[in-house]
Amino acid sequence: MNRKAVLIVDDEADIRELLVLTLSRMGVDADTASSFKEAQEALKGRPYDLALTDMRLPDGDGLQVLRHIAENYGNTPVAVITAFGSTENAVAALKAGAFDYLAKPIKLEQLRPLVMSALKLPKPAQGRRTSIGETAQPGMPRLLGESPAIQRAREMIGKLARSQAPVYITGESGSGKEVAARLIHQGSSRADSQFVAVNCGAIPENLMESEFFGYKKGAFTGADSDKMGYLKAAEKGTLFLDEVGDLPLAMQVKLLRVIQEKKVRPVGDTKEDPIDVRIISATHRSLSQQVEAGEFRQDLFYRLNVIEMKMPSLREIPEDIPFMVEQVVERLARQSGNPPPKISEEAMLALRRYDFPGNVRELENILERAMALCSDNRINESDLYLTQATTKDKLSPLDGALGTRGLALHDFLDQVEREAITKALEATRFNKTAAAKLLGITFRSLRYRLDRLGID
Repeated sequence: MNRKAVLIVDDEADIRELLVLTLSRMGVDADTASSFKEAQEALKGRPYDLALTDMRLPDGDGLQVLRHIAENYGNTPVAVITAFGSTENAVAALKAGAFDYLAKPIKLEQLRPLVMSALKLPKPAQGRRTSIGETAQPGMPRLLGESPAIQRAREMIGKLARSQAPVYITGESGSGKEVAARLIHQGSSRADSQFVAVNCGAIPENLMESEFFGYKKGAFTGADSDKMGYLKAAEKGTLFLDEVGDLPLAMQVKLLRVIQEKKVRPVGDTKEDPIDVRIISATHRSLSQQVEAGEFRQDLFYRLNVIEMKMPSLREIPEDIPFMVEQVVERLARQSGNPPPKISEEAMLALRRYDFPGNVRELENILERAMALCSDNRINESDLYLTQATTKDKLSPLDGALGTRGLALHDFLDQVEREAITKALEATRFNKTAAAKLLGITFRSLRYRLDRLGID
């Protein structure tokens, strides 16, 4: 088995020596460079599984090393070494794509798990990184859709999986924020450890400290035994804080300290335990507005919001609705052991015109209810329980005023799509792969549209 190799870039000889000695004891080869130029030469000589670079170099900085590796050796994770208390540099590096950071003076108990975690990163499959969340695997969540917005979300998930940076996911309720968080975890070096999801709005305020930090036996009345908190339960894994904006201010202070010190003290204990946890947070509210209103601590917001990711609402990706309907119906049918029902054209049209205030979660509920109520294993429009006016109802006063060639909007859009696909096929001599590229969609998406539109 080939030994792992790490490149150390630092102009201080004693730090290089410390890192080489530590890595050799871990069974890892280490090469060194004292400048950006030397690092460039070393990278030409052999592939590396990790690069450790100081932020301050004689002929540049760690961000230059980071960008050079990202552009030329994209699969190599980079961890930066920052001066003590230099949080801004660390955050800048994480935003630029660094895997993680270490503060000087370097603590070996933090160095070793960082190195081991980076060396466990899965090698990206050949081709694009957007495969995360695209293919169905047993027990794996899946990000449904083929729209450009969903493709961008998959690409972002792929990048975030190769980092340790805290992630803040925004989006409406039901838009798939937890699915995105789980995919980031499962594509990361932490995939073998626990993913712990916590709804911050569902925990009574008087229980928050004991739930997050755990407690020792006898810490309070009813504490009959030691209990592990969420933070320790997620050790070496990922803690997902859903609706993080619901955390009370007193708990925000305590969580901030845990993030800064990377230590947790159970209720009733006298000592702190080190923790290694990646935090992903999410909310459907605006944390920045809560900060302005004094409801959320600004310093904690900056700690959690190192990299922000937005999940699109279903209204923003209407082209994905037919595909999502098909996939959800098939999954629900498998769970019930029944054949998947047929969806009438009227029912599909109603779904495509619906606003879905509850997003994907509401779509799943609507289809599950329809499957239970439909007759002859066929879902008609009357089987759908849509809680508000459809887009068709709301647009009816504008009928004929939008230049739709006298067609309903659905039919007009289908006609435009059919014309665009036909022209692309003709321009590429009916090479479907080339046509999909010309249209800016995936081959799978083109194939779905050909079937839906009846294009032979």
